[in-house]
Amino acid sequence: MTRKNLGRATLAALPFVLAFLIHLILFIVLKDRLPTRLAGHFDVSGDANGYVDRTAYVLATAPVLPVLGAVWVLMVVRGRMYGHAHSLLIGGGWAVAAFLQYVLGAALIVNLDAPEGGPAGSFPMWHLAVAFGVAALAGAVGLLLTRLVPAPEDPDAGKGPDAGKGPADRERIVLADGEVAGWARTTGAWWTPVGALVLAATATGFGYGGNWYVGTALLALTLLVLAFSRAHVTVDRRGLTVSGLLPWPRVQVPLERIESADSRQVNAVAEFGGWGYRIRPGRTGFIVRSGEAIVARQTGGREFAVTVEDSATGAALLNTLVDRNRAGR
Repeated sequence: MTRKNLGRATLAALPFVLAFLIHLILFIVLKDRLPTRLAGHFDVSGDANGYVDRTAYVLATAPVLPVLGAVWVLMVVRGRMYGHAHSLLIGGGWAVAAFLQYVLGAALIVNLDAPEGGPAGSFPMWHLAVAFGVAALAGAVGLLLTRLVPAPEDPDAGKGPDAGKGPADRERIVLADGEVAGWARTTGAWWTPVGALVLAATATGFGYGGNWYVGTALLALTLLVLAFSRAHVTVDRRGLTVSGLLPWPRVQVPLERIESADSRQVNAVAEFGGWGYRIRPGRTGFIVRSGEAIVARQTGGREFAVTVEDSATGAALLNTLVDRNRAGR
């Protein structure tokens, strides 16, 4: 491991180590004031509805922070995230560690001096608001500390079959007069259906707890995520079209608005600030992962990108169709 990687790994592991030590010290200090059976689960109103043996609680919660920290270090050192995305990953680790430590610590606090076999104190929902605030503060600290260790640069940044070429020199597919062609691919990421399942489970939980307003909103969001869990990318006489599992909503960039297209590597976080349908200064895109993408430059100078496999073929055909449209054929 190089010195730079060692510094990044240390910075990624540090919040989880600190959170684990704080939680361990807190448990040791409060142990004599805790009952042998702890309230370990609470309903949406904050009342305890599940209990666990104190020893079992320690055995269940103690490995969470170290294991998650090890996973985070592996993502930082081995993952293909560069530049600002790499810094956000480290900052996110600080936020996650702080959030978990606060929630675990608050769970101990509400059990203080509870009678043996009796009900524990409630877990007020404002604890979650505080936990998110602590997480945001810790994440900001983590981002500031990343300045001490330079983030790795993407070796494939800006690369692609059409990198460095002008509009007239970009790849094209030769079509005979009167010949019609189209190109289509399906794109997606493993996390979209998983995210939809998590949202559906959360919506069900809120509904079961009687809060159907939140449950219904989350269910609607679940359907939207599912609609774009697999997106269809099409290049034809209409231009560049991206649609989900349903006919609507869809995104379409017509040939009349396209100046040229190319295939190149894009970084989801560094260039677009995340995943999904993204709107950024000078660019818009449907981004499901970092990797190769069709990037269509529009006549106004704005770019539209969609990450999809075999993007070089799609971009080449799109350039051919743009030429035809421009020539009135």
